[in-house]
Order: sequence, then C-alpha cells, then structure tokens
Amino acid sequence: MRIIVCGQGPFGEKALEALIRNGEEIAGIFCPKDKRGDAMKALAQKSGLAVFQPDHMKDAGVHQTFLELGPDLVILAFVTDIIPYSLIEIPSIGTICYHPSLLPKHRGASGINWAVIQGDTRTGLTILWVDRGIDTGPILLQKEIDIEPIDTTGSLYFNKLFPMGIDAIIEAVELIKSGKAPKIPQDESLATYEPPCGYKHAGIDWSRPATEIYNLIRGCDPQPGAHSTLGDQKVQFYQASLTETGEEIPPGQIIDINEEEMVIALQGGTLKVGRIKGDKGQKLNAGEFAREMDLKVGMRFG
Repeated sequence: MRIIVCGQGPFGEKALEALIRNGEEIAGIFCPKDKRGDAMKALAQKSGLAVFQPDHMKDAGVHQTFLELGPDLVILAFVTDIIPYSLIEIPSIGTICYHPSLLPKHRGASGINWAVIQGDTRTGLTILWVDRGIDTGPILLQKEIDIEPIDTTGSLYFNKLFPMGIDAIIEAVELIKSGKAPKIPQDESLATYEPPCGYKHAGIDWSRPATEIYNLIRGCDPQPGAHSTLGDQKVQFYQASLTETGEEIPPGQIIDINEEEMVIALQGGTLKVGRIKGDKGQKLNAGEFAREMDLKVGMRFG
C-alpha cells in the first residue's frame, strides 16, 4: 500500500517515523518550506524518501505529483494548509486525518482549546476519512481521555493526545490494510464548530464566575494566552490553579504576591498564577514579574 504523508512540526515527524518503523511503503512526503517542515524533511531525506515542499497544496504541480506518485492512501498528520478536494480524490483507498477532539464535537482548528475553555471533562482524538467538509468525514476510530481539572491545552496535547495520535495513525493503517477500517457517519445533530482560538477570544472578563475564568486561562495555555490589562499594559497569565473559596474582594484584585505565584480575587474563588507575561519580553515567574512591573497587593487587573 503506497502512502503519501502530509504534515509538519513534531507531530508530522513522529507520525512519519512511526510509519517508517512499521515498514510502510512511503511514496512521498509533503511539508512546508519553512521551519515547520524542517524535522519532517530531515527524517525523510535520511530515510531516502521523496520530499516535496510546495508553496501551497493547491498549487497545480501538486496535483500532477500526486498522480505520478500513485498513492493508495494519503495521511494528513497535522496540516494547516488547505487540501483541495481534487487531491483527496486521488488515492485509491482514501485520505485520513488526525483530529484532536471527539468528533462531531469541536470541529475546527482549535478543538483542544475549546474543549478546555468550555469546561469539558472528556475529550480525545479522531481519525477520520476526509471529505469535502471541515472535519465532517466518516469516523475510522476514536480514543477518549479525561480532562483533569489541572490540565491545560498544552498538557493535553503534548502529554496525551500527541502520543496517542501517533499510535492511532498506525492502528488506523493496520485496520485499512486488513480491510476492517470502518466508515462511521458523524451525527450532525451533535456537531459543534468553533473558530481558531485567537487573541480576540482570550480576553478575561473578571466579572465572570471563577470556573469560567480558570477554564479560559488553562484553555489558552500555552497559546494564545489569556490576557487582561493593568493600566496601559497588556498582561497574559499561565500556570494557573483555582481555589473555589475566597473573600469578598473585587474580582481581578491582587491579594497576595510571592516568588512562586500571584493570587488574584475572583467571583467565587481565588486564582493562583505561576507565570505572567507583559507586552514585551518573556514569561516570568510571578515574583519576578511583580518586581519588574512594581506590582503591589491591592492593585486590580482590567
């Protein structure tokens, strides 16, 4: 079975590595020209595989290259470029894609972020057959995990959904080779779609309940970073924890500062923040940031 692998970053590299280790016949790999494709390209070249780095997957030459490579299967292992449907139709078996949510819930580019922001307690990954829609194709397989109260988007992805995703791609390939890969239609009545989680979605409204603010901060950690203001300075918060008890103090007010954390009053709780970032510079420990900004107990964000 001839396979084309399209991907980028560490996930694309590890997916390709697993497929090579599994003895799959890789017809070629497609990855970006910039640093996102560097690791995948290096592995492919080391393994004697054909590497293609078009400006865009919709470029006319890509279609011809796909035809010449003659794939039975195409695997999308973390692709942010738009894949034209004309390419999806070329492989004789089909095109499969890794998506980090339990489809049909949380379709779109930021499935992990929105699961955490919306307070979900379960999430997972889906390997789906690609069709014309955005994450709408039939399901090949799914894996579920718990979202722990301390999980962030970063911890869910790197500690759980990334390694599980690599294993799931290999499992999917094995099912396809055995002729036992299902195509389970998604239940459209359960479908949700959210936009890419960006800076405009990450602003903190301190009047909201404590759990909502906490979920927003951990859902935007490490990207795009939940943010507020202090004077004319924009401030982003990371490594947060929540205590669901607190005194009658205006939400957003700093109630304690030490080297390891800053404690901020919330409506129905208190927030402890370990890392903070201002308009410029790097993320700093709470104490270091407070000294740099001359923050005092009693000051109020927002």
